[in-house]
Amino acid sequence: MNEKRNGAAVEVNGTRYLWPREPVVVVCIDGGDPAYFRHFLAEGAIPNVERFIRQGFSTVAEGTMPSFTCPNNMSIITGTPAARHGISGNFYLDTATGEPVVMTGPELLRGDTILSRFAAAGARVVSITAKDKLRRQLGKNLDVTRGNVSFSSEFAGRCTLGENGIENVLEFVGMPQPDMYSMELSLFVLEAGIRLLERDRPDILYLSLTDWVQHKYAPHEPEAGRFYREIDACFGRLAALGAVVALTADHGMNDKSDARGRPNVIWLQDVLDARFGKGDTRVICPITDAFVGHHGALGGFVRVWCRGKARPREIIEAIAGIDGIEQVLDRAGVCELYELPPDREGDVAVISRAGVCIGSSEAEHDLSGLEGHRLRTHGGVSEAKVPVVINRPLNDAYRLKAAVSTLKSYQVFDYALNGTAR
Repeated sequence: MNEKRNGAAVEVNGTRYLWPREPVVVVCIDGGDPAYFRHFLAEGAIPNVERFIRQGFSTVAEGTMPSFTCPNNMSIITGTPAARHGISGNFYLDTATGEPVVMTGPELLRGDTILSRFAAAGARVVSITAKDKLRRQLGKNLDVTRGNVSFSSEFAGRCTLGENGIENVLEFVGMPQPDMYSMELSLFVLEAGIRLLERDRPDILYLSLTDWVQHKYAPHEPEAGRFYREIDACFGRLAALGAVVALTADHGMNDKSDARGRPNVIWLQDVLDARFGKGDTRVICPITDAFVGHHGALGGFVRVWCRGKARPREIIEAIAGIDGIEQVLDRAGVCELYELPPDREGDVAVISRAGVCIGSSEAEHDLSGLEGHRLRTHGGVSEAKVPVVINRPLNDAYRLKAAVSTLKSYQVFDYALNGTAR
């Protein structure tokens, strides 16, 4: 384990990845809209990111649509679009049962992960995520009996050697169990990664944060400033330990409130019920997960299934003229445009403009958690631009590749492992 294998490579889902010469750390800053980096770079508040950009590589990449957490994390750790790995939201509708299905089970993830394939080849791999909903998919086929580690800060206090490859995590990291709705949930992930890098020097680390801060605070607010200064310091510590550090995000974030601070929502199920009758259509909000207090299950992308007489073309015609809607596409159209799996797609996909979000029926959404804050959320094309920053310069081949093509965020491991100067 953990031996240098110069010249070796591992193939994952059709891409050949070179064996890391030094530890490679990929950090997914959940909700890390490029606006945050721009704001804090201008303030001089994130000196390590500034140094990475100056000495290494940076760009704004295209994330996976819809711009939600699960599809993008799975794209990053498989190196493929959602059409390949099959995870296109947090929920989809099982048409056989008519019930929504949570999309966080590893059995729903198609193909291999970069993490598991490197581990199988003898690398030591670490996967740490803020929310446990991601842990099992990120850790699919990852053998934690061979020195690999996979856990969430959500359940850091419950870790066992058999389940996670590590125990006594709170004592090891030196932090108390963080609250689910706190910036400390993300800071715990980074601190744990740093401690493991110091102790074990693993070959590959994937550290995935949570977007609690970005949902609640815009770049100009002091709490956002505190968080970005804290994570910047962690990035500097990872780099000081000799790691290739690659930063990206799963999605951006936009304010979707009106001038009075109220959520700017299109209640799409109510609109369709009024037009076609109750029960004729089913609107699913794929942003929905167990933690909706900071977004109320409201996002910029929803799916509509035909359950009665209304056909997709009629639904599209009924929706297309609504103010605040950016795109309405049938299944074939949205799958082709955004590389999505057809068997998990609705009959119609609806995407909102940057300042607008879409819900199902107003009566089905609990917005009490938003009191005192403007709604900031994601899911649409307007939140699909994400930063990619690597603390090492690219080699000639990858400099050319970056210059002539648009980088996809799911290529971040390709750039970090294959593209950094050797």
